[in-house]
Amino acid sequence: MTKTNYARGHRAEKWAMLYLMLKGWRPVAHNYVTGRGTGAGEIDLIMTRGQTIAFIEVKYRPTLSQALEAITPDTQIRITRASAAFLQRHPMFQHYRVRYDAVLMSPRHWPKHLPGAWRIL
Repeated sequence: MTKTNYARGHRAEKWAMLYLMLKGWRPVAHNYVTGRGTGAGEIDLIMTRGQTIAFIEVKYRPTLSQALEAITPDTQIRITRASAAFLQRHPMFQHYRVRYDAVLMSPRHWPKHLPGAWRIL
């Protein structure tokens, strides 16, 4: 990933957070990293609304369909593992409903929020 792509992705995450806050979501963490050796990695956004906690992947691509395609099964597994590590370290969220969302972004389009973009099998 080039430095320009990294900056673009980071900007997209901030816009996604603002967009979700306008929809009533409250930020818990941004770019949450579980730590080396866990095999989990990073979660772009963790947000709550009511008793729901959402682990959110933000993808910025030239088109919304390309952004959706970029959320691969490996990405889903990585975020699911990272969410388990987060919940273990933050027991105050143990009674929350867990959801995996995506926010897709592309030039000249409003963000597309996909609640429940995938589920744990």
